[in-house]
Amino acid sequence: MQREELHRMIRVDQAGEFGATRIYEGQLAVMGDRGPHSAEIRHMAEQEREHRAKFDALLVKRGVRPTALHPFWSAAGYALGAGTALLGPEAAMACTAAIEEEIDKHYSEQLEKLEASGNDPELAEMIEAFREDEREHRDAALANGAERAPAYPLLAGAIRLGCRLAIKMSERI
Repeated sequence: MQREELHRMIRVDQAGEFGATRIYEGQLAVMGDRGPHSAEIRHMAEQEREHRAKFDALLVKRGVRPTALHPFWSAAGYALGAGTALLGPEAAMACTAAIEEEIDKHYSEQLEKLEASGNDPELAEMIEAFREDEREHRDAALANGAERAPAYPLLAGAIRLGCRLAIKMSERI
């Protein structure tokens, strides 16, 4: 696996973890501490902050340039979080379920490439551990009513499409 491909992986994963922290910040700003899923969202947000911190450190350690889209992801993530929370607690959970479904696929694809090359066990180990956390977030969101959100298929589809676009953009920009 080439150095630039590894840098793209780290760049996009750090951007994704940053975006996730902003989504949860937006949701919690609307829901506060008394929302039906606030404790669950706070727990997921803390895990995302830990993921981001590890990717931040890896960016520095390996000299990877971050995405130039950080200001956009900051605003977009917060708006997505706040917007889905305004639709209700199930919509906030639908946002998490949709995003984590895409991240599970994304991380799995990265792991396949890393395992095939065998040249970056540190990154592979991080991604595998984080993928398991993201799967837990998806499962928790589904258990907390994500599929009961208004227009769930449309909402989830739009969020998943946005997530795929964000991944492609952050890999390159």
